[in-house]
Amino acid sequence: MTIEAFVLVIIAAALHATWNLVSKKAAAAAGDFVFAYRLLSTLFYAPWVIYILAVEGMHWSLPVVFFIALSSVLHLGYSLCLQWGYRAADLSVVYPVARGTGPLLSSLGAFMWLGERPSFLGVIGILCIVAGILLIATGGNLRRFASPQGWVGVRWGGFIGLFIAAYTVADAYSVKVLLVAPVILDWLSAAGNAVLMAPRAWVRRTVMMQQMRGKWRYAAIVGALSPMAYILVLYAYRLGGQVSLIAPLREVSLMLATVAGFFILKEKASFARLAGCAVIIAGVILLSV
Repeated sequence: MTIEAFVLVIIAAALHATWNLVSKKAAAAAGDFVFAYRLLSTLFYAPWVIYILAVEGMHWSLPVVFFIALSSVLHLGYSLCLQWGYRAADLSVVYPVARGTGPLLSSLGAFMWLGERPSFLGVIGILCIVAGILLIATGGNLRRFASPQGWVGVRWGGFIGLFIAAYTVADAYSVKVLLVAPVILDWLSAAGNAVLMAPRAWVRRTVMMQQMRGKWRYAAIVGALSPMAYILVLYAYRLGGQVSLIAPLREVSLMLATVAGFFILKEKASFARLAGCAVIIAGVILLSV
Protein backbone atom coordinates (compact mmCIF):
# COMPACT_ATOMS: atom_id res chain seq x y z
CA MET A 1 0.00 0.00 0.00
CA THR A 2 1.37 3.44 -0.91
CA ILE A 3 1.78 6.13 1.74
CA GLU A 4 -0.84 8.24 -0.07
CA ALA A 5 -3.43 5.46 0.12
CA PHE A 6 -2.56 4.83 3.78
CA VAL A 7 -3.06 8.50 4.70
CA LEU A 8 -6.37 8.67 2.82
CA VAL A 9 -7.71 5.66 4.72
CA ILE A 10 -6.66 7.07 8.10
CA ILE A 11 -8.37 10.41 7.35
CA ALA A 12 -11.43 8.48 6.18
CA ALA A 13 -11.42 6.52 9.45
CA ALA A 14 -11.49 9.77 11.44
CA LEU A 15 -14.43 11.06 9.40
CA HIS A 16 -16.19 7.70 9.73
CA ALA A 17 -15.87 7.74 13.51
CA THR A 18 -17.27 11.26 13.61
CA TRP A 19 -20.35 10.65 11.46
CA ASN A 20 -21.18 7.40 13.26
CA LEU A 21 -21.18 9.18 16.60
CA VAL A 22 -23.54 11.79 15.16
CA SER A 23 -25.75 9.15 13.51
CA LYS A 24 -26.29 7.36 16.82
CA LYS A 25 -27.96 10.50 18.17
CA ALA A 26 -30.70 10.07 15.55
CA ALA A 27 -31.09 6.28 15.74
CA ALA A 28 -34.75 6.59 16.75
CA ALA A 29 -35.62 8.12 13.36
CA ALA A 30 -34.23 5.03 11.54
CA GLY A 31 -35.30 5.03 7.87
CA ASP A 32 -36.45 8.65 7.94
CA PHE A 33 -32.98 9.74 9.03
CA VAL A 34 -31.34 7.64 6.30
CA PHE A 35 -33.53 9.27 3.65
CA ALA A 36 -32.81 12.73 5.03
CA TYR A 37 -29.02 12.46 5.07
CA ARG A 38 -28.88 10.66 1.72
CA LEU A 39 -30.99 13.42 0.15
CA LEU A 40 -28.81 16.13 1.66
CA SER A 41 -25.62 14.41 0.53
CA THR A 42 -26.81 14.41 -3.10
CA LEU A 43 -27.36 18.16 -2.84
CA PHE A 44 -24.02 18.84 -1.14
CA TYR A 45 -21.93 16.86 -3.63
CA ALA A 46 -23.81 17.69 -6.84
CA PRO A 47 -21.42 20.57 -7.80
CA TRP A 48 -18.40 18.25 -7.55
CA VAL A 49 -20.12 15.62 -9.69
CA ILE A 50 -21.11 18.20 -12.32
CA TYR A 51 -17.51 19.44 -12.46
CA ILE A 52 -16.10 15.93 -12.99
CA LEU A 53 -18.67 15.11 -15.68
CA ALA A 54 -17.93 18.40 -17.47
CA VAL A 55 -14.13 18.09 -17.31
CA GLU A 56 -13.45 14.33 -17.42
CA GLY A 57 -16.68 12.89 -18.78
CA MET A 58 -18.04 9.43 -18.00
CA HIS A 59 -17.74 6.16 -19.90
CA TRP A 60 -21.04 4.27 -19.68
CA SER A 61 -21.46 0.55 -20.26
CA LEU A 62 -23.80 -2.20 -19.09
CA PRO A 63 -21.38 -3.40 -16.36
CA VAL A 64 -20.94 0.18 -15.13
CA VAL A 65 -24.71 0.69 -14.86
CA PHE A 66 -25.13 -2.69 -13.16
CA PHE A 67 -22.47 -2.08 -10.51
CA ILE A 68 -23.70 1.45 -9.79
CA ALA A 69 -27.22 0.08 -9.26
CA LEU A 70 -25.83 -2.75 -7.13
CA SER A 71 -23.88 -0.26 -5.03
CA SER A 72 -27.01 1.79 -4.43
CA VAL A 73 -29.03 -1.24 -3.29
CA LEU A 74 -26.26 -2.56 -1.04
CA HIS A 75 -25.59 0.82 0.61
CA LEU A 76 -29.31 1.31 1.21
CA GLY A 77 -29.54 -2.13 2.81
CA TYR A 78 -26.53 -1.33 4.99
CA SER A 79 -27.86 2.06 6.08
CA LEU A 80 -31.32 0.75 6.97
CA CYS A 81 -30.02 -2.33 8.78
CA LEU A 82 -27.56 -0.17 10.74
CA GLN A 83 -30.33 2.07 12.05
CA TRP A 84 -32.73 -0.84 12.68
CA GLY A 85 -29.98 -2.81 14.40
CA TYR A 86 -29.17 0.11 16.72
CA ARG A 87 -32.87 0.31 17.59
CA ALA A 88 -33.44 -3.43 18.09
CA ALA A 89 -30.35 -4.40 20.07
CA ASP A 90 -27.51 -3.07 22.20
CA LEU A 91 -25.09 -0.86 20.31
CA SER A 92 -22.20 -2.47 22.20
CA VAL A 93 -23.05 -5.79 20.52
CA VAL A 94 -24.24 -4.70 17.06
CA TYR A 95 -21.35 -2.35 16.32
CA PRO A 96 -18.36 -4.63 17.11
CA VAL A 97 -19.90 -7.64 15.35
CA ALA A 98 -20.68 -5.56 12.25
CA ARG A 99 -17.31 -3.84 12.13
CA GLY A 100 -15.50 -7.10 12.90
CA THR A 101 -17.20 -9.39 10.39
CA GLY A 102 -17.22 -6.70 7.66
CA PRO A 103 -13.44 -6.55 7.05
CA LEU A 104 -13.02 -10.31 7.47
CA LEU A 105 -15.65 -11.03 4.81
CA SER A 106 -14.37 -8.19 2.62
CA SER A 107 -10.88 -9.63 2.69
CA LEU A 108 -12.22 -13.10 1.87
CA GLY A 109 -14.19 -11.63 -1.04
CA ALA A 110 -11.10 -9.82 -2.31
CA PHE A 111 -9.11 -13.05 -2.20
CA MET A 112 -11.84 -14.93 -4.11
CA TRP A 113 -13.10 -12.37 -6.66
CA LEU A 114 -10.47 -9.66 -7.04
CA GLY A 115 -7.49 -11.99 -7.22
CA GLU A 116 -5.67 -10.50 -4.22
CA ARG A 117 -3.12 -12.70 -2.47
CA PRO A 118 -2.88 -12.54 1.31
CA SER A 119 0.49 -12.36 3.02
CA PHE A 120 1.04 -14.05 6.37
CA LEU A 121 1.62 -10.70 8.13
CA GLY A 122 -1.43 -9.23 6.40
CA VAL A 123 -3.69 -11.99 7.71
CA ILE A 124 -2.29 -11.57 11.23
CA GLY A 125 -2.87 -7.81 10.94
CA ILE A 126 -6.50 -8.33 9.93
CA LEU A 127 -7.08 -10.67 12.88
CA CYS A 128 -5.41 -8.18 15.26
CA ILE A 129 -7.72 -5.37 14.16
CA VAL A 130 -10.82 -7.55 14.56
CA ALA A 131 -9.66 -8.66 18.03
CA GLY A 132 -8.99 -5.03 18.99
CA ILE A 133 -12.48 -4.03 17.87
CA LEU A 134 -14.02 -6.68 20.13
CA LEU A 135 -11.89 -5.63 23.10
CA ILE A 136 -12.72 -1.94 22.76
CA ALA A 137 -16.42 -2.32 22.05
CA THR A 138 -17.11 -4.91 24.77
CA GLY A 139 -14.65 -3.67 27.38
CA GLY A 140 -13.46 -7.26 27.64
CA ASN A 141 -16.89 -8.43 28.82
CA LEU A 142 -17.75 -11.06 26.22
CA ARG A 143 -20.57 -12.44 28.40
CA ARG A 144 -22.92 -9.83 26.96
CA PHE A 145 -22.95 -11.86 23.75
CA ALA A 146 -24.38 -14.87 25.60
CA SER A 147 -27.72 -13.33 26.62
CA PRO A 148 -30.82 -13.70 24.41
CA GLN A 149 -30.76 -9.96 23.73
CA GLY A 150 -27.07 -10.23 22.96
CA TRP A 151 -27.75 -12.83 20.27
CA VAL A 152 -30.24 -10.45 18.68
CA GLY A 153 -27.38 -7.98 18.39
CA VAL A 154 -25.05 -10.68 17.01
CA ARG A 155 -27.55 -11.52 14.26
CA TRP A 156 -28.02 -7.87 13.33
CA GLY A 157 -24.28 -7.24 13.45
CA GLY A 158 -23.54 -10.25 11.25
CA PHE A 159 -26.19 -9.18 8.74
CA ILE A 160 -24.75 -5.66 8.62
CA GLY A 161 -21.29 -7.14 8.20
CA LEU A 162 -22.48 -9.01 5.10
CA PHE A 163 -23.66 -5.73 3.56
CA ILE A 164 -20.33 -4.06 4.42
CA ALA A 165 -18.40 -6.86 2.73
CA ALA A 166 -20.67 -6.91 -0.33
CA TYR A 167 -20.54 -3.18 -1.06
CA THR A 168 -16.81 -3.05 -0.30
CA VAL A 169 -15.94 -5.67 -2.92
CA ALA A 170 -18.48 -4.40 -5.48
CA ASP A 171 -17.37 -0.76 -5.18
CA ALA A 172 -13.69 -1.69 -5.30
CA TYR A 173 -14.36 -3.53 -8.56
CA SER A 174 -16.15 -0.44 -9.92
CA VAL A 175 -13.29 1.97 -9.27
CA LYS A 176 -10.34 -0.40 -9.85
CA VAL A 177 -11.56 -2.37 -12.87
CA LEU A 178 -14.41 -0.38 -14.43
CA LEU A 179 -12.61 2.92 -13.63
CA VAL A 180 -15.71 4.71 -12.36
CA ALA A 181 -14.79 7.99 -10.64
CA PRO A 182 -15.18 7.52 -6.85
CA VAL A 183 -17.18 10.74 -6.42
CA ILE A 184 -19.61 9.78 -9.18
CA LEU A 185 -20.03 6.24 -7.85
CA ASP A 186 -20.82 7.42 -4.33
CA TRP A 187 -23.09 10.24 -5.54
CA LEU A 188 -25.12 8.01 -7.85
CA SER A 189 -25.41 5.43 -5.09
CA ALA A 190 -26.69 8.06 -2.65
CA ALA A 191 -29.04 9.51 -5.26
CA GLY A 192 -30.37 6.02 -5.95
CA ASN A 193 -31.03 5.57 -2.24
CA ALA A 194 -32.96 8.84 -2.11
CA VAL A 195 -35.04 7.91 -5.16
CA LEU A 196 -35.87 4.45 -3.80
CA MET A 197 -36.96 5.88 -0.46
CA ALA A 198 -38.76 8.97 -1.82
CA PRO A 199 -42.22 7.34 -2.32
CA ARG A 200 -42.26 6.07 1.27
CA ALA A 201 -41.09 9.45 2.55
CA TRP A 202 -43.81 11.26 0.59
CA VAL A 203 -46.63 8.96 1.75
CA ARG A 204 -45.65 9.37 5.41
CA ARG A 205 -44.25 12.89 5.15
CA THR A 206 -46.12 14.14 8.23
CA VAL A 207 -44.76 11.33 10.38
CA MET A 208 -41.31 11.79 8.87
CA MET A 209 -41.21 15.47 9.78
CA GLN A 210 -42.17 14.56 13.32
CA GLN A 211 -39.47 11.89 13.50
CA MET A 212 -36.87 14.31 12.14
CA ARG A 213 -37.73 17.17 14.48
CA GLY A 214 -34.46 18.34 16.05
CA LYS A 215 -32.45 15.90 13.93
CA TRP A 216 -31.94 17.83 10.67
CA ARG A 217 -28.62 19.24 11.86
CA TYR A 218 -27.42 15.69 12.46
CA ALA A 219 -28.62 14.71 8.99
CA ALA A 220 -26.66 17.63 7.50
CA ILE A 221 -23.46 16.61 9.32
CA VAL A 222 -23.79 12.96 8.31
CA GLY A 223 -24.76 13.97 4.76
CA ALA A 224 -21.52 15.95 4.49
CA LEU A 225 -19.08 13.62 6.28
CA SER A 226 -20.32 10.14 5.34
CA PRO A 227 -19.77 10.48 1.57
CA MET A 228 -16.36 12.09 2.02
CA ALA A 229 -15.20 9.29 4.34
CA TYR A 230 -16.11 6.70 1.72
CA ILE A 231 -14.89 8.68 -1.30
CA LEU A 232 -11.42 8.85 0.27
CA VAL A 233 -11.44 5.06 0.66
CA LEU A 234 -12.47 4.64 -2.99
CA TYR A 235 -9.61 6.90 -4.07
CA ALA A 236 -7.27 4.73 -2.01
CA TYR A 237 -8.46 1.77 -4.10
CA ARG A 238 -7.76 3.77 -7.26
CA LEU A 239 -4.22 4.37 -6.01
CA GLY A 240 -3.66 0.63 -5.96
CA GLY A 241 -4.64 -0.17 -2.39
CA GLN A 242 -5.77 -3.75 -1.82
CA VAL A 243 -9.28 -4.33 -0.47
CA SER A 244 -7.98 -7.00 1.89
CA LEU A 245 -5.73 -4.38 3.53
CA ILE A 246 -7.88 -1.25 3.30
CA ALA A 247 -11.12 -2.84 4.58
CA PRO A 248 -9.67 -3.72 8.01
CA LEU A 249 -7.56 -0.55 8.12
CA ARG A 250 -10.79 1.50 7.93
CA GLU A 251 -11.75 0.07 11.33
CA VAL A 252 -9.12 2.28 12.95
CA SER A 253 -12.12 4.61 13.26
CA LEU A 254 -13.22 2.73 16.39
CA MET A 255 -9.82 3.22 17.99
CA LEU A 256 -9.86 6.94 17.12
CA ALA A 257 -13.31 7.32 18.68
CA THR A 258 -12.08 5.51 21.79
CA VAL A 259 -9.00 7.71 22.13
CA ALA A 260 -11.18 10.81 21.68
CA GLY A 261 -13.38 9.53 24.48
CA PHE A 262 -10.36 9.16 26.77
CA PHE A 263 -8.95 12.65 26.19
CA ILE A 264 -11.97 14.77 25.23
CA LEU A 265 -14.90 13.18 27.07
CA LYS A 266 -12.73 12.02 30.00
CA GLU A 267 -14.12 8.49 29.77
CA LYS A 268 -12.59 5.75 31.91
CA ALA A 269 -9.58 4.16 30.25
CA SER A 270 -10.18 0.50 31.11
CA PHE A 271 -7.45 -2.09 30.64
CA ALA A 272 -9.48 -3.92 27.96
CA ARG A 273 -9.96 -0.78 25.89
CA LEU A 274 -6.31 0.23 26.18
CA ALA A 275 -5.34 -3.29 25.18
CA GLY A 276 -7.76 -3.09 22.25
CA CYS A 277 -6.11 0.11 21.03
CA ALA A 278 -2.67 -1.50 21.31
CA VAL A 279 -3.80 -4.58 19.39
CA ILE A 280 -5.32 -2.43 16.62
CA ILE A 281 -2.11 -0.39 16.36
CA ALA A 282 -0.16 -3.65 16.05
CA GLY A 283 -2.55 -4.74 13.30
CA VAL A 284 -2.12 -1.46 11.44
CA ILE A 285 1.66 -1.83 11.59
CA LEU A 286 1.45 -5.35 10.20
CA LEU A 287 -0.85 -4.22 7.39
CA SER A 288 1.50 -1.39 6.45
CA VAL A 289 4.59 -3.64 6.21
